[in-house]
Amino acid sequence: MLSIVTKNTLQNFDLKKQVCLITGGAGFLGLKHAEALLDGNGRVVLLDVNDERLSDAVSKLKRAYPRRIWGYQLDITNENLVKKTVNKIEREIGPISVLINNAANNPQVGQGQKDFSRLENFPIEVWQKDFDVGVTGAFLMSKYAGSLMAKRGKGVILNISSDLGVIAPDQRLYRKEGLKSHQQPVKPVTYSVTKHALIGLTKYLATYWAESGIRVNSISPGGVYRNTPEEFVQKLAKLIPLGRMATQDEYKAAILFLCSDASSYMTGANLIMDGGRTVW
Repeated sequence: MLSIVTKNTLQNFDLKKQVCLITGGAGFLGLKHAEALLDGNGRVVLLDVNDERLSDAVSKLKRAYPRRIWGYQLDITNENLVKKTVNKIEREIGPISVLINNAANNPQVGQGQKDFSRLENFPIEVWQKDFDVGVTGAFLMSKYAGSLMAKRGKGVILNISSDLGVIAPDQRLYRKEGLKSHQQPVKPVTYSVTKHALIGLTKYLATYWAESGIRVNSISPGGVYRNTPEEFVQKLAKLIPLGRMATQDEYKAAILFLCSDASSYMTGANLIMDGGRTVW
């Protein structure tokens, strides 16, 4: 007969001061992920290529969460630097338990006769840079941080995908009156394709490291309202059953769930949190 141990549900969300890495940590979503893990009693390390923005982010979080936040400047597309930085964090702070692959380029919608965002004009250099950050960077961080976790037999990797990692962009959202079809602004190809790739990486790593105690999941959030143009908000809301974009703190509880023992029987999954957009 199985021995059942009763445990307080909320205790499963306690990260118990585990060391948690967040790439792209100085960006808006990176800060929100950090707040979620800090609220869960984790120790958080922000990784970002922009040293000035990183310093500001760490200072901001230290005011609310003293002694549990650090920042390391890192170009996650440089394999040698990734290896050195991951090992340095282990020496200086402690064993890494959680990795959030959050860093990504966000190529902007544009318009005009020579609009680079349209597929026919999209530069190969931009394609490569977007994949270097959004996919190769996640691979390299997983390779080095994940390998250390695997040796210890426990750890969590969370890849930040998008609702556009599940569906294609609805280019009708970006259409402008009076422009010819070849001049219409579009969501660039790399954003959706790299986010799809992260879900594939999630499934691969989840099965690869399953016997090593590493759980790997992804989350596909919808758009967050941040002074977004009203015309765009109204168009997008019509595509979402809940009729609105996400609020700025609305994903934090899901991040903590996926990084903690609260999701201990969950791996290889993609949690879609998009107000129902992908259901329609």
